[in-house]
Amino acid sequence: MNKLLITVLLSAAIPALSAGITAKSWILADNANNIIHGKNIAEQRSIGSITKLITVIVILDAQQNPQQSLGSLDRKNLIQFALVKSDNNAARVLCDNYPGGTVACVSAMNRRAQSLGMNHTNFVEPTGLSIMNVSTAEDLVRLVSAAKDYPEIVQASRTADLKIQIKKSYLIIKNTNPSIAHDPNNFWVSKTGFINAAGGCIVMMKDTPIGRRTVVLLGSRNTHTRIPEAQTIMALE
Repeated sequence: MNKLLITVLLSAAIPALSAGITAKSWILADNANNIIHGKNIAEQRSIGSITKLITVIVILDAQQNPQQSLGSLDRKNLIQFALVKSDNNAARVLCDNYPGGTVACVSAMNRRAQSLGMNHTNFVEPTGLSIMNVSTAEDLVRLVSAAKDYPEIVQASRTADLKIQIKKSYLIIKNTNPSIAHDPNNFWVSKTGFINAAGGCIVMMKDTPIGRRTVVLLGSRNTHTRIPEAQTIMALE
């Protein structure tokens, strides 16, 4: 089969594969952050709990004691709780205990975003519950690329079931991305998000048979559609 025909067939297959995607905005990028495919990549949208990725990044950048108790959990466990369970209270507590408190934490989140070239991104709080936490698919590729360099984020992204000891008992928490359980070691970054204004959202960086790929998906119909749609996009080439 000649190269021209192969190219035509692949080009025809892409719309067919992505026809069922309800997401308003999405990107597939390679290991160098080059965009392979995408839709509405510069559209600014609410991002829900994807916010927690940059919350955790600035907490880790502050290099505070991970074993410091912040209530019933220490900082290390709160970070995992915020990422794996997407726990809003964990993100709030982490930000409240950032040097200078919540205001300083949110300011640091915005500065960090700007340092990554996320010029169409803004945060007003650490959880993602506010519709005013906004970004674009294009900006979030940059965030995912930065997040992969934090071992704590990689650990959470490979954790299907989080086991946390509280006093004499253990709390078992399932990851909000259940697909991790089937292939944990190939994930580098995974974070889901949802509020009504954002729809179903997910960012993933994963090693695949054809190379490392990043998917950013925003505005999927609901929390049930975001992961199958992200997997469909990940398979595009």
